[in-house]
Amino acid sequence: MENTTMVNEFLLLGLTYIQELQPVIFMFFLIIYLINLFGNGAILVVVISEPRLHSPMYFFLENLSCLDICYSSVTLPKLMSNLLSTRKAISFLGCITQLHFFHFLGCTEAILLAIMGFDRFVAICYPLQYTVIMNRQLCILLAAVAWLTSFFYALMHSIMTACLNFCHFQKLKYFFCDVKPLLELACGDIQLNQWLVFIVTCSLAMAACFLTILSYLYIISFLLFKIRSFSVLHKALSTCASHFMVVSLFYGTVGLAYISPTSASSVIQERFAAIIHTTITPVLNPIIYTLRNKEVMLALRKVLVRAYLPKDGQW
Repeated sequence: MENTTMVNEFLLLGLTYIQELQPVIFMFFLIIYLINLFGNGAILVVVISEPRLHSPMYFFLENLSCLDICYSSVTLPKLMSNLLSTRKAISFLGCITQLHFFHFLGCTEAILLAIMGFDRFVAICYPLQYTVIMNRQLCILLAAVAWLTSFFYALMHSIMTACLNFCHFQKLKYFFCDVKPLLELACGDIQLNQWLVFIVTCSLAMAACFLTILSYLYIISFLLFKIRSFSVLHKALSTCASHFMVVSLFYGTVGLAYISPTSASSVIQERFAAIIHTTITPVLNPIIYTLRNKEVMLALRKVLVRAYLPKDGQW
């Protein structure tokens, strides 16, 4: 019989043992986190305050920005505090909570990107019926389905992981709590958990990815064969390009992070991809959408002018 014990906490040993590097890494992640908060926060303020942006596309962008703020907040604050601490511990409840929200928000983003692809498909291929099809009720319903489906998906993982017995080794060779590194510490039968990770997680990710890519492939084929106006073609492709960059970045890092490692170098690759996925991707989303989107840039300027312009002639 394997040696099991009641685990009260885990030690996160994911990034580096070199003490001199830890303050430098802390400052890097702090800057990234602040850029994420200000960038995505600015998009939220702009979309909410500018009536011209009250459309389905920007409703989903608003959801994505809110999600990216929460997504980084699941892992980065704890990671930064551990970089300044000699004992890099996280409680058992804190670990399961972090795992739950990481998968909840990650799955929501995957489904949300598929919905945004569908929104662009309807807007470009059926412009006359766009406002009828993508009405406010449908947009709210699609967003609710994304959030609720992801919540229960993450709840499955968190409950199944919390029910495991853990060996006396409590050192988690990762920088946050995730299913795969926790399964490595578990004792007893973990086949059901592995099956859930492989079948359910992969099925959800692949289905969302397939629907997203299908939407953009259909859009590209429609634009190339049916649109004769160069200006309309350029505007549509430019909008789709920014969306597709976000999709590629999201699924590229997910793929690298969740491919089973076969060597020490692939383990390093997995951790590097996980860092990019949890820290860099949420920062790049607002940059990609704002720099390539004239409507958002114009609305941002209006918000800044209203914020800093003197009122009633008073400075």
